[in-house]
Parts: sequence; C-alpha cells; structure tokens
Amino acid sequence: MHLGLIGGIGPASTVVYYQRLTDAMRALNMPLELTIVNADANTLVKNNLAVDRMAQAHVYPNLISHLNSASADCAVLTSLGGHFCFDETVPLSKLPLVSAVTPLDEFFANTNLKTVGILGSEVVMRTALYGQFQKTKTVAPDDLEGTGKAYLNMALSGACSDAKREFFLEEGRKLVQHKGADAVVPAKTDLGPAFYGQTTEYKVIDALDVHVDLLVSLATGKAQLNDHAVGG
Repeated sequence: MHLGLIGGIGPASTVVYYQRLTDAMRALNMPLELTIVNADANTLVKNNLAVDRMAQAHVYPNLISHLNSASADCAVLTSLGGHFCFDETVPLSKLPLVSAVTPLDEFFANTNLKTVGILGSEVVMRTALYGQFQKTKTVAPDDLEGTGKAYLNMALSGACSDAKREFFLEEGRKLVQHKGADAVVPAKTDLGPAFYGQTTEYKVIDALDVHVDLLVSLATGKAQLNDHAVGG
C-alpha cells in the first residue's frame, strides 16, 4: 500500500514518522511506498489556537489531492494536533484518512489502561484529544495554559532543551501521582523528544509507536483500509 503523509505539522514529527516507517519496513525487508507533502506549522498553530476547524480542514484537501495524484492509497496526518479538524476534513478528502487517535484509544482499552494523562497543547489537553477518545478516561495538568505554552515554544523551535524536558517529565509525574493516571501520553507528536531515551517511574505511551505500527500493517497488507480509515 502506498502511504501518503501530510508533513510539516510540525517538521520534527515528520522526520520521526519517516525514520520509523523506513526502519520498520527495512527490518521486514519490504519496500516502502511513501509520498510526503508539506503543510505549514504556523497556519496549523493559528487555526488550532482559534479552534477554527473549518479553516484548517480547508488547508488539507489541496495537499491530499497532491497525494492522490502521486497514487497514494490513503492520507495520514503526521501530527496529533492536526487531528483537531479530522471530522471536518473527511468529507473534503479525496483519499481515506487514517486516524492516529482511534488506534490510540483502542490500544489503551486493549491494554487495560483506563485513565491516561494527556500532555500537549492547551486545546489538546482541554478537549482530551478533541473529544475523539471513546473508551479512555483522560486527565490533564492543572496549569493548562502554562503547559500549553511550554509545548508550543518547543514545537515551533524544533528543539527540546534540558529545562523543557525536566518540565514535561515532572508534569507527567504529577498526572500519575496526583491525578491517578495509569500512564502518560505525549499527545503531540512533537512532544515525543522530551521523553525519548528517558527513564521514568511511570509508564509513558508513545502515540507515534501505535500509529506507525498501524501504518506498517497497512503498508504490508496485514491490515485493510476499510477497517482503519474513514472517508475518501
């Protein structure tokens, strides 16, 4: 299956998606059919903060048309933040959209993680991934605004300093110790670098791992689009 990725939202997460997909397919000794188009991170942040779903939803169709012209079989948003207008994008898309949120919700349900701590942008935390979780209870930091600003500063800079890493690790600890989370999920793909290679006393679930596993299954034919995609 030919995967079509909408990248650039943000650039760091696009690189990680590409790296993990190529590594996984190489390990399986199978070719990867992949096309990436580039969206603008600043436009996404502006529309996300304004909760202007339709404005961002109308950004995607032109990019998806490019993927369709490149013979991609599906479209993938390489950003959990980019999913805030997922439902609005579906009827505008020429290709089926493969959600990163739905498989994450299924993963938590299947592993009996009933309460999950969310870290990410203010909108992501306030809406518990835009209300797209159906089976999982979520908790968020008390200071949504401060945590959200810390995330945006890191995402737009494309770098994670030691101070920022310590901040997010501590916020994760609070979610587990004070809010009863069974695990913490960095609910923004750009936030992953704050946790990569870190040893924590609490469970951290990388949403990117879950999504990439699904995409590899689609790319290799082990999973079918009609079970994991909508629209198109």
